[in-house]
Amino acid sequence: MLRVICPVLLLLFLLTGCMGKTAEPVAVTIPDHVIDYQAEVKPLLDRRCVVCHSCYNSPCQLKLSSYEGVDRGGSKKAVYDSTRLQTMDPTRLFIDAQSTEDWRQKSFFAVTESDAEAGYNNSLMLQLLTHKIKDKRRSGLYVSEREDLTCAENGYELGSYLQSHQNNGMPFGFPPLTDQEFAIIAGWLVQGAKGPGPEEQAALVRPSRNAAAALDKWEAFLNMEDAKHVMTARYLYEHLFLAHISFETGGREFFELVRSRTPSGAPIDLINSLRPYDSPEVARFYYRFRKIHSTIVHKTHMVFSLDDAQLQRFHELFLEPEWLQEPHRMGYEAGANPFVVFEQIPPRSRYQFLLDNSHYITMTFIRGPVCRGQVALNVIHDHFWLLFLDPDYDLSVQYPAFLRWQKDNLIMPIEKGSKFPVINLFEYKYHKAVMRYFQARQEFYGAHYYNGLGYDAIWKGDRPQDAPLLTVYRHFDSASVHKGVLGELPDTMWVIDYPLFERIYYALVAGFDVFGTLGHQLAVRVYMDTLRVEGESYFLDFLPREQRKEMISSWYQGVPYTDIHTFTADMESGISFSTERPKQEFIEHVVNEEIRPDCEIGFDSINYFSAGEEYPPLPESYENEADYLQGFRSISRPGTALFSHFNDHNANLAYVRIRTKDGTDRVGSIVINRYHANVTYMLGEKNALDASKDRADFLPGFVGSYPNYFFDVAEEDLADFLDLLANVHDSEEERGRFLKYGVNRAEDDFWQHYDWFQERFDATEPLTSGRFDLNRYYPKALEL
Repeated sequence: MLRVICPVLLLLFLLTGCMGKTAEPVAVTIPDHVIDYQAEVKPLLDRRCVVCHSCYNSPCQLKLSSYEGVDRGGSKKAVYDSTRLQTMDPTRLFIDAQSTEDWRQKSFFAVTESDAEAGYNNSLMLQLLTHKIKDKRRSGLYVSEREDLTCAENGYELGSYLQSHQNNGMPFGFPPLTDQEFAIIAGWLVQGAKGPGPEEQAALVRPSRNAAAALDKWEAFLNMEDAKHVMTARYLYEHLFLAHISFETGGREFFELVRSRTPSGAPIDLINSLRPYDSPEVARFYYRFRKIHSTIVHKTHMVFSLDDAQLQRFHELFLEPEWLQEPHRMGYEAGANPFVVFEQIPPRSRYQFLLDNSHYITMTFIRGPVCRGQVALNVIHDHFWLLFLDPDYDLSVQYPAFLRWQKDNLIMPIEKGSKFPVINLFEYKYHKAVMRYFQARQEFYGAHYYNGLGYDAIWKGDRPQDAPLLTVYRHFDSASVHKGVLGELPDTMWVIDYPLFERIYYALVAGFDVFGTLGHQLAVRVYMDTLRVEGESYFLDFLPREQRKEMISSWYQGVPYTDIHTFTADMESGISFSTERPKQEFIEHVVNEEIRPDCEIGFDSINYFSAGEEYPPLPESYENEADYLQGFRSISRPGTALFSHFNDHNANLAYVRIRTKDGTDRVGSIVINRYHANVTYMLGEKNALDASKDRADFLPGFVGSYPNYFFDVAEEDLADFLDLLANVHDSEEERGRFLKYGVNRAEDDFWQHYDWFQERFDATEPLTSGRFDLNRYYPKALEL
């Protein structure tokens, strides 16, 4: 009998030793006053927690940018699931549930609740913060967006997790809160984690007096009942539903445009449709403006101003022109095809709206429906420029019947909703349709423009605030868009016309569902492949005919020409080129001679090299600003040592603080452009990379929303810093030299550096700034 009992006891002992235990309650010093959430807790959460917990990519869906998000808590369900075959129940904060109980029904669990005795707290939030303070070690890799991260929903699961992950407390991979910061959070939690009271909450969502007056005027405009106003309002809503609306009343007061069952003056009764073109399912609804009271984060902050000038512009574009048909209301059955729904509105009106707001519209492609945008982004190069076809040369604008003729070929996979079957990708009717349209369009242009398109066909801007040229930077799985031509001459450029602009918007923004199936997301990705080739091909139509095939083949190395699926128009270029570098000759003429001067678009002095200009060597000494400019230009070249050492997706964007002798300090961004032999892959992107051809752009100010690294350099050390970037190699000496300037996530003073960059951003860009996201900060923590 003893022989049986002893092995059993030994097994139980071993199992017990391997099992986790519930995390112990934390003793908390009772505060001497009532901790105020809005005044004390929220600013602290904004500085230390919202930097990772603010969007769909928030670990465990825990959004801490508002009390409603804090109260909602976390979830084990991942929004980003690369294997999802069924749609996911949407979990949009402020939209898909309106109470704590509603969120509990959707499997969200509390992170602030505690059932410990008085003077103690065992909430998940405090346990994680305490664990970091007890174990301050920060070493190894910290990848907060991994799909296999554990989301503990109770004390037992958390205890087990922390037992096997000894240094994974919060903030994740960053320094712990200070004693004072911890005392505020702990005191608030032990007092019950209360949020704003009813009066304070009402004040948070109440528009200011000036904003209320503007809001009333705009709601009256958008809710007029005649058909012309109704269809105009619908078009505007479908393009502005993601915007952070500013009525330009001063300060940082933003609103979102929503659909409500209730009219102006009554509390908003939100219609929580998944897409802006979904049926509201009520006979009468109203466009309303809802004040945003969450913390503004830069990755989703897309500002659109509504003022008197904008109202007048909408009248000029949509209400004053005669429409193609007698204005009439349209149903929502064909909502996924804007060329059908809005056929009655002149294409010139629609296209001009997109051109007027080209920067905003393009921004929505890459910062809109998702916070981790691989579907939209691994389909584009790391750096390219966008131009637009002038409406007077756009044949879909000049001959609207062309769009009606092609409406069946302008269908998009978004018409299938969120459940696109993966098997349908193998018999992909949308690819066939878009190729039929692409060919018909190019044949139409080839027949109409017998002598080709010249510089006049490029849109030059109509107003000083217009953005007729845009720069797009991809930072692996995020991106940024900027007015003007930034950086060195890119490999590719696009020319966008009205049908292409509208389709990209509806495919990537209005019709994209982050909660959709794998098939839905792959279908959009495949469709975007062809749209990219369209934009590139329309650019090639301006270049010498005999060079087009060779040029586009150079952008798709390793891909047979027939598999690129391109159609170039059967016409000569309308431009007589005088050099052997027509791409550069073209863009230099457009920028220097064609674009309206008051649009203030020109090549940047650091990164752009004119034809024949060579990369300079590093200066022998640094005595003036020209020397430093030469230094930056020198190390931007392909093959610089910096790129061979930092050549993965975790190192694409860095911010540099230069501490000047006069105390003003400067800030700049280092943007690394990864060379891609082609961007046709959906898997195996690394096989298309070549670090020896990577290069960098050095830009003043801030680029992007997700910094991968911070550098802090004194002006007198700038020469050494540039030399380090140019010649860095693996050695203990070089590692120490790098750490002198680089700010690793393990450093005790990391938060002071972050705070400086954030405060500088807020001060220099008060309208468009927002919290930076640190989820993609360089993941390797070094033991210092």
